[in-house]
Amino acid sequence: MEEDTDFRIRFSSLCFITDHVGFHGTIKSSPSDFVVIEIDEQGQLVNKATDEPIDKISKVLPKPNNFAKKTKLDLQNVSLEEGRNQEVNTLAGFSDDDQNHRTGSEKEDTINDGTSKCEEEKVDVLGSLLDKKTSELLNQFACAIKEKWDSKTELIGPSPEFFLGTILDKNQRAILHSAVRQKFPFLITVGKNSEIVVKPNLEYKELLHLVSEEEALDFFKYLDAKKENSKFTFKPDTDKDHRKAVHHFVNKKFGNLVETKSFPEPNCSAGNPNIVITVRFREKAHKHRKRSLLECQERKVIYTAFTLRKENLEMFEAIGFLAIKLGVIPSDFSYAGLKDKKAITYQAMVVRKVTPERLKDIEKEIEKKRMNVFNIRSVDDSLRLGQLKGNHFDIVIRNLKNQVNDSANLRERILEAIENVKHKGFVNYYGPQRFGMGRKVHTDQIGLALLKSEMVKAVKLFLTPEDLDDPVNRAKKYFLQTEDAKGTLSLMPEFKVRERALLESLHRFGMTEEGCIQAWFSLPHSMRIFYIHAYSSKIWNEAVSYRLATYGPRVVEGDLVCLDEGGDDEHFPSSKVHLVTEEEESANIYAIHQVVLPVLGYNIQYPKNKVGQWYQETLSRDGLQTCRFKVPTLKLNVPGCYRKILKQPHNVSYQLIEEHDIDVKAEGSHIDEAILSLLVSFDLDASCYATVCLREIMKHDF
Repeated sequence: MEEDTDFRIRFSSLCFITDHVGFHGTIKSSPSDFVVIEIDEQGQLVNKATDEPIDKISKVLPKPNNFAKKTKLDLQNVSLEEGRNQEVNTLAGFSDDDQNHRTGSEKEDTINDGTSKCEEEKVDVLGSLLDKKTSELLNQFACAIKEKWDSKTELIGPSPEFFLGTILDKNQRAILHSAVRQKFPFLITVGKNSEIVVKPNLEYKELLHLVSEEEALDFFKYLDAKKENSKFTFKPDTDKDHRKAVHHFVNKKFGNLVETKSFPEPNCSAGNPNIVITVRFREKAHKHRKRSLLECQERKVIYTAFTLRKENLEMFEAIGFLAIKLGVIPSDFSYAGLKDKKAITYQAMVVRKVTPERLKDIEKEIEKKRMNVFNIRSVDDSLRLGQLKGNHFDIVIRNLKNQVNDSANLRERILEAIENVKHKGFVNYYGPQRFGMGRKVHTDQIGLALLKSEMVKAVKLFLTPEDLDDPVNRAKKYFLQTEDAKGTLSLMPEFKVRERALLESLHRFGMTEEGCIQAWFSLPHSMRIFYIHAYSSKIWNEAVSYRLATYGPRVVEGDLVCLDEGGDDEHFPSSKVHLVTEEEESANIYAIHQVVLPVLGYNIQYPKNKVGQWYQETLSRDGLQTCRFKVPTLKLNVPGCYRKILKQPHNVSYQLIEEHDIDVKAEGSHIDEAILSLLVSFDLDASCYATVCLREIMKHDF
């Protein structure tokens, strides 16, 4: 693959809005030189300690889930609504043509040995619904099926059936479906009109070829219980090929209902780790079920909020590590914004299905990865991107020097630059970290491939190596040469969570178009859409450069302006975006700081001037002239938004620091030379980049 030759051009060709000379300097000499602290929606810095005692937090946690325990059913007192709910539950997640009802019983988060009281009650229900003769015949049918399977004898001819009869009452039919499945997990019930037919569960038998009878029974019990937010775990397994077969079976048969992930068994040896396959219901599997208010309260998900401090660590890598330690998946974490890698950053996060106590338990472990968690507390919901007021920055710029051929006083140049940007602002570009720092592939190129539904190309771009001889790039190089996902996994370091997740899916599903779609689903939705946002951001950067080069700081006819001065950047409604008329241009009604440009999506309007024409030509250049900015195969929808072309820093303060360096000359004389460093602090609104603000101040590309 050819090297991206415009790597340096991308940012050196961007515009400036101010006219001062600027200066040179070095940023991010070390992570401690670049500190980022998120500002929450209430305007508070998230690094401010607000820890409550853990026993106080426990009092506000939901009570343990008891909704899987059912009281003994009294057919005379079952309400019509309850009956409807039970019938709907028996059909959830399966095909409409045969309405098969899988075997299994209600199941708590951990599997209990023996028959529970709940199951005994359901057996009693079965006896009360069927007459003695039908009940005996059903038992004989079940025993015959079980004996044949236990003897490894194949069933010859059509699948045997047992007709339970016609049940006119809908409530009783739903209860009977459930009771049969509870007593005989290796059978399924099929409902046709008002009739119920019992058949062998062939998928249960197929699973028996892969796992023990106990695991098969418990898996189908888990599946039929449909207990939201619960997990099922197969026994530890060191055989990767066997695990692959189990993954394939579950995803092929029940992929619309559940998802599978592999995790190392806790406390196992690093040399020969046991891996467990964990199954859990997909989020949408329960959305269509009716629930009473009480049931909804009982099923309330636990959300734990915390502040994450990380040092010199990519955010997604940090989330991947936390997910492994907590036994959840990366998509269980939510956050308000992305943060720099080479920095010390503080940000708010929320994790689902993890109690505050559990998060407290891993504090010491994660310190080894340069992470800390604090402000741990229970909350009611997850975070969404953009749910913050902004970020506070404390930055040290070292090795300050004049621009080439500039002989003016350096201190005066620095003062002039900071004051100029403080009052006039800076061009609100997306920063280079939005696109990755690789020379060969940038995140926007992956986003473009995804928008064009080029899934295989997107995977190859994601796994394209840089010209560096390190384990990560050696593994990527091996993959592009061989497309051997299994072999690449053995080479890819454990800390590369995203790469490993993608490779595990490719190993399971293959390097086909469909396999690559499944591989992209191994990444959280926020990660998948990040790449498309990167492409939109690149186009926006180019658009604002074109806009300023074409019209300068004037507001002209056809520009888009924001009428909501108090609105958050990128989150104001379309109704607040106004198209400038010829009369308004002549009267100078609007100022340049009100001008916005659209970030690509399906729900935006374009400027009605040369800039709008530029957008259309650029989309055609990239093969997106008919793009609707939706990728249904990856469940990605990009509505778009608007972004102000200029922004200003707030609460700016700065201090010059002298560091003395003794320079020993060849002739032996010593010159004590003062080296200037600048400590600058400021706040930026959400979605603004400190590196872009510094670029405007220094007139220097990093």
